[in-house]
Amino acid sequence: MMRTTIRTAIICAIALCSATAIAKVEVQAVQHKTIGLVLAAKISEDIAPGDYEALISGIRANPGKYAKKVVILDSIGGSVPEAIKMGRLLRETGFDALVPSSSVCQGTCIYLLAAGREKTVRGYVGLHRPYFPSGDSALADLTHKGVRYNPTDYFREMNIPTSLVEEMQAIEPWKMRVLTSEDLARYRLN
Repeated sequence: MMRTTIRTAIICAIALCSATAIAKVEVQAVQHKTIGLVLAAKISEDIAPGDYEALISGIRANPGKYAKKVVILDSIGGSVPEAIKMGRLLRETGFDALVPSSSVCQGTCIYLLAAGREKTVRGYVGLHRPYFPSGDSALADLTHKGVRYNPTDYFREMNIPTSLVEEMQAIEPWKMRVLTSEDLARYRLN
């Protein structure tokens, strides 16, 4: 219990210190000693509108055949609609997902993790309900720029138990619950 509390405090401190950051999306081909050519995408900081375009541009700028495609996640979350669009792109283009040991995937970053064909979590994954600028009454109308989105349908597409949405919605936006290894297994996130 104490360990989870400490993890939560660390994650919240990182989120507060980085609240004004925007996502950094980097995509590049790297040569791995044993695997071969790997397309690596790194998504860090706060997911915001425009990040989908940065991701698709990076993928298009690196055409070719790869032994593996991996998205490396170290994000404090951000825009749900943008994360869902990015997640669908990652799934369609065949990326695996990795949360390195020194990294955090919290809030809406979970949509990117869910998109990975294979998922490896060595760092921390934190859940909470998204913050809605219009207040929680905005939950009744999940739209962004006139486009309706549905987290339950998204997780179903990604073969993730939809009970994850219920758990997320039960946690206040300013609180965080760090998933245990058992939670990750139950939600097929590791």
